[in-house]
Amino acid sequence: MSTLAVIGAGVMGETLLAGLLRSGWHATDLVAADRHAARRQEIEGRYGVRTADNATATGLADTVVLVVKPQDVGEVLPQVAGALRPGTLVISLCAGVPTGKLEAGLPKGTPVVRVMPNTPAQVSEGMAAVSAGAHASPTDLDQAVSIMSAVGKAVVVPERYQDAVTAISGSGPAYLFFVVEAMIDAGVMLGLPRDTSTTLVTQTVYGSAKLLAESGEHPNLLRERVTSPAGTTAAALRHLEERSVKAAFMAAMEAARDRSAELGRQG
Repeated sequence: MSTLAVIGAGVMGETLLAGLLRSGWHATDLVAADRHAARRQEIEGRYGVRTADNATATGLADTVVLVVKPQDVGEVLPQVAGALRPGTLVISLCAGVPTGKLEAGLPKGTPVVRVMPNTPAQVSEGMAAVSAGAHASPTDLDQAVSIMSAVGKAVVVPERYQDAVTAISGSGPAYLFFVVEAMIDAGVMLGLPRDTSTTLVTQTVYGSAKLLAESGEHPNLLRERVTSPAGTTAAALRHLEERSVKAAFMAAMEAARDRSAELGRQG
């Protein structure tokens, strides 16, 4: 198995390392880099992987995964570029950073793949969208999909869709947590103890998502099955429709897409 370097051992970097180890990668085939020596020691002690500075880790690897904040790319990219071996695949999990910007800072012809992950990767239920840069081959895309599949699911999309992906799945967990928070608070308002309301809402959301995923049926059909004529669900849904909740969600995701595109241009 080839050597993979994770540059940036924050929450998502650690999540990816843990997922790769669970999926069958050997600790000896992984190397992690972080700017903080204490964090490197923590990761090494927890997972048994090698750790190093950015340049050293890059020089050891056949695949380099950048997992740093977008604002740190300008500092980290030259360190990676100076140590990169010819033909090494660079996979970027840096939100909003176009492949063109990364390619411009790397040796000419470097294959780059852009990935938009999301936080459910922490429980191996992530959703990642993978896009090829100018020099990435189908094999490179397959490698990126395989790596991200260690922490959930992955799909290949043209890079022009990445802003929409950010709005839907990248930011999506926050929308759902917002709804869950509202439902829990409603339960408390209706007289339930908060822990009971939390359990009811959490399992309802989890079970509904699992039903949607495993049934393969359209959400509209599943919603109709819960909605009896003139019943409690119909009464609740009427209030949501009167308040244009669906339209508000769509507008919110358009705003997220536009902000993603704006941040990409600023970068």
